[in-house]
Amino acid sequence: MMQNFLVAYDIYNPKRLYKVRKLLYSYALSGQKSALEMPLTHILCREMIQQLEPLIENEDRVNVIKIVGKPILLGKAETLEYHKGVIIV
Repeated sequence: MMQNFLVAYDIYNPKRLYKVRKLLYSYALSGQKSALEMPLTHILCREMIQQLEPLIENEDRVNVIKIVGKPILLGKAETLEYHKGVIIV
């Protein structure tokens, strides 16, 4: 089952930042710079984290936050719904 996750990151080294950003954007639905919204299954989330771990150093920060319940939406923000068999591009 797809669930919404928010991934926020701060990567110290520009070369690592490029690699981390490229990986995270492959999973992301939307976001801005270092905060991305991702519809993931728990399996996809674990896969993403396993791919991230070798790229991250002690001075970096990556927060993977599962959005539980109904989020607070402001401005143009909308709740996104995911249906089985639908591909979001």
